[in-house]
Amino acid sequence: MSEDRENSIEEKSYAGIPQAEFVDDVDAYMAKPEFAGVVDKALKKLDEQHCKYKFMEFNLLSKRKRLRSQIPDLKRSLSMIERLRIEKDEFETEFLLSEQVFAKAVVPPTNTVCLWLGANVMLEYSLDDAEKLLTDNIAAATKNLKQVEYDLDFLRDQFTTTEVNMARVFNWDVKRRQAAKDKGEK
Repeated sequence: MSEDRENSIEEKSYAGIPQAEFVDDVDAYMAKPEFAGVVDKALKKLDEQHCKYKFMEFNLLSKRKRLRSQIPDLKRSLSMIERLRIEKDEFETEFLLSEQVFAKAVVPPTNTVCLWLGANVMLEYSLDDAEKLLTDNIAAATKNLKQVEYDLDFLRDQFTTTEVNMARVFNWDVKRRQAAKDKGEK
C-alpha cells in the first residue's frame, strides 16, 4: 500500500497539473456516455486537454526564465555585500544604472545597504540582515526553479500521453470505418 502511495506522489506535480489518463481500452473509452461513440467529441476533448497543457507549459517556461535570471542577480548582490564587509577603506566600483548602462561610484565604508524589493520599493538593511534576506531568497528561488523543472518534465509526459490517446482514438475510428466498409462490400 505504501508503494502505491509513493507512486501516486511521484506522479503529481507541484503546480497541480492534472494527470492525463492513458486510454488503454479505446472501445470502453468511446462507450462512455459523454462520447457515445462519436469520435469528434473524444478528439475535441483530448485536443482541449492538449491546449491546456500548452498554456501551462508557456506559463512554466516564462517562470523558469524569470527564475534563471533572478538567481544570478541575487548572487551578485550577495557578493557585493561580502565585498562591503571586507573593504575598510573607500573603493571604486561600477553599478548597473539601467539596461546596459553602468555608472562608477566611490563607496565609503558602511554597515548598511539598500535593496530593491520590487514594485518600486527599496529598503535599507544592515549587512547581516541583507545577507540573510538574499541567502533566503536564493534558496527559495533555487527550490522554485527545481519545482518548475520537475513540473515541465511532468508536463512533457502528459503531452505524450494525450498525443498517444489522440492517435489511438483516431486509429480506432479508422479501423471501425474500414470494418464497416468491408462489411458493406460483402
